[in-house]
Amino acid sequence: MLRRAGKSPGTVRQALDADLLKAVYDRVARRYDWQHGLLTARSDQRGRVLLVDKAVAAGDKVLDCGAGTGSTGLLAAHKAGESGHVTLMDASEGMLAVARRKATQEQVQDRLAFVTGDMLALPFGDNDFDVVLSTYSMCPVYDPARAATEAFRVTRPGGRIGVAHSTDPQGPVVKWLAERIENVAWKLPSVSLGCRAVSVLPTLQHLGCKVVFEARIGVPLWPFKVFVVVKPEPRPGVGSNR
Repeated sequence: MLRRAGKSPGTVRQALDADLLKAVYDRVARRYDWQHGLLTARSDQRGRVLLVDKAVAAGDKVLDCGAGTGSTGLLAAHKAGESGHVTLMDASEGMLAVARRKATQEQVQDRLAFVTGDMLALPFGDNDFDVVLSTYSMCPVYDPARAATEAFRVTRPGGRIGVAHSTDPQGPVVKWLAERIENVAWKLPSVSLGCRAVSVLPTLQHLGCKVVFEARIGVPLWPFKVFVVVKPEPRPGVGSNR
């Protein structure tokens, strides 16, 4: 039920099996918003607001990648406005069902599309979106670097990629305590949601992306890294970046 996969060079992380992960999120979908908000002292929503504010503009075509219950995608729909469009993609139908209800309540359903898909093999063409967002959706996948590479692929040159994910605590004592708590929570997937600290910014920088915003937020035990990068434009006389 566990997969071991690269977290960053020289380290190893555990990840839940993809089918188990989907079942967990289907099961917690109705309570996900308050559960995740409670465990993160609402810093999760702060990260979403930051990313949408820094990455999305009116008229943008946006992909919310690993959209979950749509909390980020709905913010993006309001920011992109009537001339924009947002695609919410997630592996969990249960999470997307909650997102659909929220979209109807907020009367932005006409600006949205809902797609079931895999973050590690996005069902979209190259350079399809002005903006790709991922909020707390790269933390559970077994290959976060691949998820980041897929986000890069579907973003147009000059477009923006905004990511928020769990990161390691600072300070040896806090890090030691967080690891002990995490080891207990990991035995309860409905609590941990399969999330662990990841590192994907180096992958995007290696692909040529430029950082335009970066912040560290959240409670000391479970902090988040929030950043926006711009995908490079193709150089004159050279084929488009892939």
